[in-house]
Amino acid sequence: MKRLFIIGLLVVLVVIQFIRPEENLGEAEGNTDITHYMNVPENVMLTLRSSCYDCHSNRTNYPWYSKVNPVGWWLNHHIEEGKGELNFSDFSNYDVKQIDHKLEEIAEEVKEGNMPLSSYTLIHRDVILSDEQIKMLSDWVNTERQQLDVPQE
Repeated sequence: MKRLFIIGLLVVLVVIQFIRPEENLGEAEGNTDITHYMNVPENVMLTLRSSCYDCHSNRTNYPWYSKVNPVGWWLNHHIEEGKGELNFSDFSNYDVKQIDHKLEEIAEEVKEGNMPLSSYTLIHRDVILSDEQIKMLSDWVNTERQQLDVPQE
């Protein structure tokens, strides 16, 4: 009985390798990306690209293990969820109030250490934000938010 269970499990693991989620391979920096709406200094852009864009843009650089399901499904879920919350590639499609809120959340999430996700930084140690990067992002967010003309309700 145990042997039959193991064989069944192996068959399921092989079969699920053929059920692939659609990869996030669009254009990260097209006509609607954040740089078309606001001033993003190069140092900020480098940090966003290295620590945020895999889950918060239309282009993901997939690691080798994303090809192994169910890990690929799990990663795809994180990417879809991340883009649903904030998508730098479609940033200029947000209205001014949304932009203000998204910027506020960027500063809040990085200050609190919620972003990048710990499950991501566990393997990708190079994307962990330093105190200097967190301050740089927060300062940039504050500057950009001051320049927005947010309508009052």
